[in-house]
Amino acid sequence: MTRRIHDWLGSAAVLAVLISVWWAASSAAWVSPVFLPTPQATLASLAEGLNLRGNGHGELLAFTRATVTRMLEGWLLASLFGVLLGAAIGVSSAVRAWVQPTLEFIRPLPASAMLPLAISIFGLNPGMVLFVVAFGAMWPVLLATVHGIAAVEPRLIDVARSLQMPRTALVWKIGLPNAMPDILAGMRLSMTLSLIVAVVGEMMASQPGLGQAILLAARAFRASELFAGIVLLGVIGFAGNALMAMVERKLLRWQRG
Repeated sequence: MTRRIHDWLGSAAVLAVLISVWWAASSAAWVSPVFLPTPQATLASLAEGLNLRGNGHGELLAFTRATVTRMLEGWLLASLFGVLLGAAIGVSSAVRAWVQPTLEFIRPLPASAMLPLAISIFGLNPGMVLFVVAFGAMWPVLLATVHGIAAVEPRLIDVARSLQMPRTALVWKIGLPNAMPDILAGMRLSMTLSLIVAVVGEMMASQPGLGQAILLAARAFRASELFAGIVLLGVIGFAGNALMAMVERKLLRWQRG
């Protein structure tokens, strides 16, 4: 507990230093206010956009809901298909050998490079962005599942085969529990990627969300609104990572026991 408090205090000190440098640079006009607003202006735009004062339109709040919804839907799809495909590939060494080269060919493709293809298939609509988010966020889960199932102790597999355990039962009772640490780590990384790809998709496909709000603010030189959107993205990413870390600790308590 003492170490955790010490880590939190250290993190808060680093954040305070960064905000102080930001405040000094903007207040002293080291950078033009057109490009670098003060923290006070950013907070004011954030409060107005979220309608915290009751006198704004709350557009930033609506954009935040759209981005978070898109991120979570894409992440859930990516996790589902990543685990299913990873289990199907990881359970068989022959399938892994056949599929691995194709996976290594597709995996490095940037999700943004799939946007033109997705637009030609789905058109400019929310389903297109959802497809790209799920595609870009699926790979950490898929590869982690393959690795986790492939790393099952061979003697456990021999015992399962000697007991004539069906392959589906082998995956469910032995493979997935063994791969759980890898899967959760992959899902944690996947959540971050889903947020990144969702924002990029909103920027490139003109879909409502924080990505579009940030792009429009940048084009109109509304620096405080741009920084408010960036701050919100940081908060969303931090909250998602913290939530996944908490879930990971609870589900993997048996490892520490």
